[in-house]
Amino acid sequence: MPKNKLQRFAELKTFPNVHEFLFDERENNFRLKGKWNKEYFKNNNPIVLELGCGKGEYTIGLAEKYPNKNFIGVDIKGARIWRGSKNAQEKNLQNVSFLRTQVEFTEGCFEKDEVSEIWITFPDPQPNKEKKRLTHLIFLNRYKNILQPNGVVHLKTDSAELYEFTLEVISENKLILLDSTNDLYADNEKSREEVKSIKTHYEKLFTAQGKKITYSKFHF
Repeated sequence: MPKNKLQRFAELKTFPNVHEFLFDERENNFRLKGKWNKEYFKNNNPIVLELGCGKGEYTIGLAEKYPNKNFIGVDIKGARIWRGSKNAQEKNLQNVSFLRTQVEFTEGCFEKDEVSEIWITFPDPQPNKEKKRLTHLIFLNRYKNILQPNGVVHLKTDSAELYEFTLEVISENKLILLDSTNDLYADNEKSREEVKSIKTHYEKLFTAQGKKITYSKFHF
């Protein structure tokens, strides 16, 4: 492992806005489970998750737009979390935190009804592994266990396959589809301006390549 990467991993453990819940800890619940607002954010504002947050661009963008909400970016990649954490600290964002863990472990990190909203932005579409898709029913049931009643899930992706798959899951399981489009930037729906207002690094690359960005929004 390169020296600077080792330094970043060591530094990561000192960052006040980063928490870890790794594989060898999964048998126990995370110490902030059910206590994020009281012990970390120290307010009662709604908690919003970005799953597979990468460098936290969406997490930070949302936090800047909505200072009266708390945002937690979740990702297993330490180098990505390091970058997101540094950016949040440089911007002095007090309503941002990062959780280094696998999405599979989220139930161990959040209590029932502790989360108000979930964003999934440009995840790996897992073309040959449906059960690993972050909108497979296996994952949706995990989200349901931590989301508040009518808590919303958003999906932005350049993958038409993942988009269609997600719509099928929503329909087959009688979930409530609130909004969807297979070409986000081709329409002029004012209700989607918020969704368009934040672009990740990958989203900018995809749109520059002429790829269509899809969006869906639903709840249980």
